[in-house]
Amino acid sequence: MVDPFFGNIGTERCYEALEKLEKKYDIVVNIQGHEPLIEPEIVDGIVKALHAAPDAVFSTAVTSLKPEDAFYPNRVKCVVDNRGYAIYFSRGLIPFNKSAKVNPQFPYLLHLGIQSYDSEFLKIHPKLQPTPLQLEEDLEQLKVLENGYKMKVIKVAHEAHGFDTPEDVEKIKSLMRERNLS
Repeated sequence: MVDPFFGNIGTERCYEALEKLEKKYDIVVNIQGHEPLIEPEIVDGIVKALHAAPDAVFSTAVTSLKPEDAFYPNRVKCVVDNRGYAIYFSRGLIPFNKSAKVNPQFPYLLHLGIQSYDSEFLKIHPKLQPTPLQLEEDLEQLKVLENGYKMKVIKVAHEAHGFDTPEDVEKIKSLMRERNLS
């Protein structure tokens, strides 16, 4: 699959980078470019989660979804099972209740743009064919799930500030100036 803006999807770019390195790594971390404010603790957390879940090939992080982002398709939502494994990712609100409104009592989850991969899985991933759900939602995580692989998810307290539009870029610049990060 090729992203029209960035070329190969993130997981495949990680594989290409891993292949070019002369050193062997057990785990590879991908912080997506639209998530510049990911804290180091989140990176550590997803790596530890992958180490602690030998049946998982991938790990990622979620945080609480803001109600105003519930129907925004560039904010990817996630549903997790009772053991902390991903069930599904969507650009739509999940779960979606029959009232078609955000339930203020439900703990909706926002997927953050950070993943860690087992390096052996990175060798397999490019060989997997695109899947129907992956193509429909345009989310590479679904290719992993549809092929029966497990993905460990950690929940973090993170004020998500990903950017997907030119307006979002200005918000990020402002936050970085406030935090003296620019």
